[in-house]
Amino acid sequence: MNEDRMVTARVVTIGGIEIGEGRPLALIAGPCVIESEGLALEVAREVSRIARSLRVPYIFKSSYLKDNRLSAGAYAGPGAEAGLGVLARVRDAVGVPVLSDVHCREEVEAAARVLDALQIPAFLCRQTRLLEEAARAGKPLNIKKGQFMAPDDMGRIAEKAAACGNRSILLTERGSSFGYHNLVVDMRSIPIMRGLGYPVVFDATHSVQLPGTAGGASGGEPEFVPTLARAACAAGCDALFIETHPDPRKALSDARSMVPLGELRALLERVVEIAAIVRGKDGCP
Repeated sequence: MNEDRMVTARVVTIGGIEIGEGRPLALIAGPCVIESEGLALEVAREVSRIARSLRVPYIFKSSYLKDNRLSAGAYAGPGAEAGLGVLARVRDAVGVPVLSDVHCREEVEAAARVLDALQIPAFLCRQTRLLEEAARAGKPLNIKKGQFMAPDDMGRIAEKAAACGNRSILLTERGSSFGYHNLVVDMRSIPIMRGLGYPVVFDATHSVQLPGTAGGASGGEPEFVPTLARAACAAGCDALFIETHPDPRKALSDARSMVPLGELRALLERVVEIAAIVRGKDGCP
């Protein structure tokens, strides 16, 4: 094994939060999709309270649009205009940076005016013109590794953004698909992608999805979220991505993979302990 892979991730700053080498484990969390302004504020405030008490830097995430839906009738969110308005109010009211997905070049300009970081969805990570447009917006990028991608190939994806003058890049591991309604996580991908020179995020909730197993929607095995989150922290990830909801059973998207909001603190307590061992006394490598 190349030990240098563990020590080369640069630091990316999102809304004043530094993620990467020498920085504490960070958290990107929120409900999968914006269901209402009230719910977004409720989750952001509670996660922020928990994160502050554990000294975990926190970025709020929720999608204003879910374009990757198996069924045409699946809830897709309020759309860009309304959803970005909600995200702006979350940032102002709660005082946390906000992150959301962009799906096409036409969304990027408006999203970049509001968001502290732009996220490239996993299925779109190879879309060159989308990636270039997002990179030129000048905001940090969180590029999710496609379920069909080898981790070392993400270096070429990051190079597309870097060639546009943007090197504020996070790479996110979210499991690999081999068909048959399942995802598998290879924890080797975390040091491999860190070795490309970028901080790595582990998406603990999308990684437990069982795509297409819930009557036209994704099923999931959320009982394995803590196991994978602990393993990812032990493998050296720089941030965790966790979708959470007060009552996942009633959620309008990813109901079978999100972490109940009431269980989030206990999960974070454990991963912070592991990060402190792996990254150093203060949770830093």
